[in-house]
Amino acid sequence: MRPVYTLHRTALAEIIRATRQAAPEEACGLLFGADRQIHSAVATANVADDPLRHFEIDPVRLIAAHRAARAGGLGIVGYFHSHPNGLAQPSATDQASAAGDGRVWAIVARGRITLWKDAPSGFEPLSYDTVEG
Repeated sequence: MRPVYTLHRTALAEIIRATRQAAPEEACGLLFGADRQIHSAVATANVADDPLRHFEIDPVRLIAAHRAARAGGLGIVGYFHSHPNGLAQPSATDQASAAGDGRVWAIVARGRITLWKDAPSGFEPLSYDTVEG
């Protein structure tokens, strides 16, 4: 059985907002929480050379988020990005750039959001429930 994550509606709303705002480019951002709980999402600039086809989270924002987590803030659970013209599953590019670090990737496409664990052996699908918060 796949691990069940909890995605708070405020995080879900931010992911959807960021995806709509970035279109037709890929949106991207950070997921914060702990213990299979995704409490919040924060959109970041997509600094990829070709943001219509790829994403790269702004490294300045990523480093700042790691520092905030070390100072007692919520930890980085993972990342989100959109596939404006694709499927809500890891692309070949996603698989090639994955670190295998166990973080969660939320992928948005055509109004659908899926969660994936970036496992050392490749992406594994995750199930989730949404809750208020």
